[in-house]
Amino acid sequence: MGNNIEISKKIEKYINNFSFKLNPVQEEIIDYNNTLGNEKRMQTAISQCHFLHLIIKISNIKKVLEIGTFTGLSALSIALALPEDGKLTALDKDQETNKIAVSFFKKAYQDKKIQTIVKPALNSLDELKNQKFDMIFIDADKLNYKEYYEKSFQMINKGGLIIIDNVLWHGEVVDEDKMDKYTLNIRELNEYISRDERVEQIIIPLGDGMTVCRVL
Repeated sequence: MGNNIEISKKIEKYINNFSFKLNPVQEEIIDYNNTLGNEKRMQTAISQCHFLHLIIKISNIKKVLEIGTFTGLSALSIALALPEDGKLTALDKDQETNKIAVSFFKKAYQDKKIQTIVKPALNSLDELKNQKFDMIFIDADKLNYKEYYEKSFQMINKGGLIIIDNVLWHGEVVDEDKMDKYTLNIRELNEYISRDERVEQIIIPLGDGMTVCRVL
């Protein structure tokens, strides 16, 4: 039985060099985020951008909901992969980062595919509950993850995908000494999804860990 390779920074750079190239505006977002200091941690990993792009292409996804947008890297990755008649609804509560994200969407000529809604995501989800999506990507405040996950079932098409970021939480989910509320919340969510008979799921070790759920 083979073991998974440990991904060092050097190997990560090698992988990115030999994967398909990012759009120039995606590169601009990454450069901008590098100026933000500690807030950069909220950025989606490049490997996750590639994964989202490919999963949308191979699954013929047309309508996506994103919960948590930050400065727009994951949203732009999704929009670039969507067909011309595709649609992304992107939720975030931060007015300032939303303005920055929208400016990048326009620069990449993807703004017509993207609707942004700026308010607390739980409120937006209640307003959107009658809409249906092919994919929902959750990457927002961790303490509300379970609520986001549950509300997603009101809006996801059968056979659709619910993808959740940060489920390995910097590796702290397996550190028995870590008992802070965020780590405990992620652990509880992972256990909950593992028992959920509504989905088939796998944790993929990209970025900070992604759970991919296929709705049965």
